[in-house]
This record gives sequence, structure tokens and C-alpha cells, in this order.
Amino acid sequence: MPTMADTPPDRPRDRIDGNLPEFTVGELSSAVKRTIETAFQRVRVRGELSGVKRHSSGHLYFALKDADGLIDGVCWRGQAAKLAIRPEDGMEVIATGKLTTYADRSKYQMVVETIELAGQGALLALIEERKRRLAAEGLFAAERKQALPMLPTVIGVVTSPTGAVIRDILHRLADRFPRHVLVWPVAVQGAGAADQIARAIAGFDRLPAGRVPRPDVLIVARGGGSIEDLMAFNEEVVLRAVAACRIPVISAVGHETDTTLIDFVSDRRAPTPTAAAEMAVPVRTELLQRTLDLARRLVGGLARAVEDRRLRVAALSRGLGDPAGIVEQARQRLDDRGERLTRVASTMVERRRLDVATLSARLPHPRTQVALARTRLTAAAQALDQAHKAALTRAGHALALERARLQDLGSRLDATLPRHHRAATDQVQGLARMLETLSYRATLQRGYAVVRDGEGAVLSTVAAVRGASAIDVELGDGRVSLGTKPAKAKATTAAQTSLFD
Repeated sequence: MPTMADTPPDRPRDRIDGNLPEFTVGELSSAVKRTIETAFQRVRVRGELSGVKRHSSGHLYFALKDADGLIDGVCWRGQAAKLAIRPEDGMEVIATGKLTTYADRSKYQMVVETIELAGQGALLALIEERKRRLAAEGLFAAERKQALPMLPTVIGVVTSPTGAVIRDILHRLADRFPRHVLVWPVAVQGAGAADQIARAIAGFDRLPAGRVPRPDVLIVARGGGSIEDLMAFNEEVVLRAVAACRIPVISAVGHETDTTLIDFVSDRRAPTPTAAAEMAVPVRTELLQRTLDLARRLVGGLARAVEDRRLRVAALSRGLGDPAGIVEQARQRLDDRGERLTRVASTMVERRRLDVATLSARLPHPRTQVALARTRLTAAAQALDQAHKAALTRAGHALALERARLQDLGSRLDATLPRHHRAATDQVQGLARMLETLSYRATLQRGYAVVRDGEGAVLSTVAAVRGASAIDVELGDGRVSLGTKPAKAKATTAAQTSLFD
């Protein structure tokens, strides 16, 4: 709790409500921060991770919660890269760090330095949940497994370069069948191990044809250890790298009783690294012995097959007759068939000739057909000519009728046009006389006048006349200007006024 000593010594202390000191917001925030950081310099908090987010800056933000509360947490970039596990939502962990405040939001948070799973049971539960999820995606399906090559030329090994595992693999390969081995050194446990293993698998898979030969099979191996030590081989980044690898992968992680998720996604699982080497290559001497045995069996089988065919040919030859006699009989049958074919051909030709003669007799002569066609064409031409003449006659009659109709319309128009002109002229003259009668000029002829001001506006009231600066009067025979009005005018009566004094 803040005390009097927490306030600046040179700040005047205004006493309000007794002895309560006055703080600024910054002073109060600093006092709270010092109090919390002093009281909780090093804490271990157990809870479930929630809202895990890795910022682009590398910092890790999350919350720790249980049934009774929630506290925000942050792991700075340097510490986040060293974490032994990859934090995920739902993990039950124990976080170690210190409490501090974040004054900009008036909240406290935990600055985490290390994160560990809360017991082996939680770790196993995490592995089982990940196993169920990846199995549902089909990463463990048997149809995805690739067959191992019988005799690989190059073997890639992903393991630690300093452990006994690589020596065991190389020793076993040298005993069984020496092959070219490429080793991609990685860390097999601890922070960053999973990423290194995944990059090594993907790197082998991306090797192009060139100076460095591309492996025909991969072995991912490490020795035995606790479930925490083998956790890198349960990480999702490693499992997805193995699933995406186009090279067959043999997993050899731990001892025979150790099981990791990479065993389910790899193409073959070996109980030990030595067993992985035995799966990768056959025994050279055994292969040579098997090859020799197969060669001897092949030679014996060929010999027996040749002898069997020879005996069958001999048996069949005994059942055959004299070849010369068979040929003579075949020649005689050929001669007989030839004579029969000649007779049949002659008969067929004669029959076809008679058919042609019969059909030709039924057909009319071409000249007759041409004459008939000429007759039909002449008749059609005459009919067309008559139809054309009749059409011209009908068109002439129709043209004459239309010409007569147009002449009649012209005569009627000539007769009615002067009448309409006179009527229109009379109507215009009547309207002009009416306009002259209704015009105000006729009124002016009877002695009236129109009074206007200097701008031409009509003055119809005494007040308007008094207010005008100049006066024009329009009479029946023209206009007269009375000039500029004097400055002072006198009214004779209420209803009459003089234009000028």
C-alpha cells in the first residue's frame, strides 16, 4: 500500500478529509507498480492458457485462467524463443515470472520467463488431443504411406551429430550394405528443436538434382528419454513436415516402448535407430546369396522348360502326317476351288448382263427425255409470258384509276382554296377591328389620358403622382412631357392635386 514516503518530498501536501495525501495519476500508478513488483518479485502460477497470440514483433501474449479468475501474461521475444514448449490454447501449464503493472490500461500482468506443462498427465492429454485432431485430418491414414525402396542409393539421416544414434546407424549400415549417407544435424530436444527437425525434413525434400544427391529414404532418429525429452517429435510442425515429405520416412525415436506421434505419420516405424538402419537396407551377403539362389533356380527352370518343350514337339510330330502328301492334297483342293470359282464368275457375269439389258429396255431413250423436258419448258415459258402480260394490264388499270383520283382531288382543292382564303381574311379583319375597339387608345380619343413617370411606369394614384420625379402624359394624338417636378408641391384638396405649384 502506498505510504507518505512514496510521494515526492518537494510536493506540497494538501490535507483533504483528514490525513489523506493527494496523488497525481502517474504517482499513484508508480506507487502501485512498486508495491506489486516488490511483493511478487518471483511467482509460479498454474492455469490454463487462453488467447495465445504471437505478435509480429516476436512477443507472446496470452492469459492464464482457472475457475476462479484470469490474469494476463506476456513473454518477451528473447524469452519466447527459449521456451521448452510451444504454447497453445487449452494447455494447463505452470508459468514462472514476476507481476508488474501496465499503467496505460490500469491493469496488472505477469511477465513470464518460463512455461512448463502442469504434470505428465497434462502433457499426455495434450498429445492425445493432437493425435485425435491430426487423425481426423487423415495424416495417419494407411493409404498415405509410401513404400520403402529395396536398395536406396542415398540415405538421409535427421538426428543429433554428437549422440550415439548416428554412430549406431552408420555402423549398422556398414555391416549390412554400405550406402552413401547424408546427415542433417539438428537439436533433438529443448527449445527450437521441433523447428530444426521440420526444416531438415523439408530441406531434404527440396533438394534438387545436382552436386548433392537427393536421398531415396529418410531416417528421423534419437535415443530414448522422458516424455518431455521426446516432445519435439510430438510437435505439429514436425508431423506436418513428415506428412508433406515426398521421400519415404522411417521414424526411430526412443526405445521400443517409447511412442511419439511421428511414429503414426511416418511411412515406417522402427523400434530403435539400429532397427531403422536394418529397415533401410538389406544384408549385402544375404542379398548376394538370394541372388545366386534365384539365378540357379532360374537356370534350372529354363533347362526344365526347354526339355519339356522338346518332348512336346516330339510328341506332336508323331501325330502329324506326311508333309508332302498333305501339300499335294492341299494343291488338289486348290485346283478344284479354282475351277469352281471360274464357273461361278462366268455365271454371275452373264446374270448381271441380262439384268442390265432388262433395265435398259425399261428406261426411255435420252432423246425422248430431252424432248419431253423441252415441251414442258416451252409450256412453262408461255404460261409465264401470259401471266406477265396480265400483270402489266392490271397495273396499267390501277395506275389510270389512281391518276383520275389525284386529278379529282386537285380540282376539289382548286375550288375550296379561294373560299378558305376569303374566310380567313374576314376573320383576321374582324379580330383587328375588335382589337382597335378594345384598345385603350380609343379611350384616349374620348378625352382621357395616361400618366407615366420618367421611367414609363403608369401612375394610377395621387400618391404615385406625388412621388414621381418626372411626369409624361399620353393623349389621344400623342405624348407630352411636363418636365421635372418641383421640390415642393401643395395639395388643394384631399382628392385633387396640382402638378406644379
